[in-house]
Amino acid sequence: MKIRDIARILDAEIVVDAGNLDLDVNCACGSDLMSDVMAYVKENVVLLTGLVNPQVVRTAEMMDIKVVVFVRGKNLNQTITDLAKDKGITILTTKHPMFIACGKLYSAGLTGRGVWD
Repeated sequence: MKIRDIARILDAEIVVDAGNLDLDVNCACGSDLMSDVMAYVKENVVLLTGLVNPQVVRTAEMMDIKVVVFVRGKNLNQTITDLAKDKGITILTTKHPMFIACGKLYSAGLTGRGVWD
């Protein structure tokens, strides 16, 4: 699934466009614990989180995650968006809670297979 499709499915705002909206993502991970993301996430993942701090972007960079979706209509500060731009990470925000956002992506064919296996 392409990042632009994820944005459409989640009615998400593209806050940071890293120029990779046509990148294919194979699976999704919903977590507020960055230690879990670091322990379990594989490649080609979209990260959905409600945690709003620069550590999310730094974790995404370490795990080679190219797109992060902040759920529950979270407001992002300039530090987070500047860091994402610098690291080439696309940032989306959606008003949906994490459960609904993950369900919408799952219903559209994106699974967690490869993340938690």
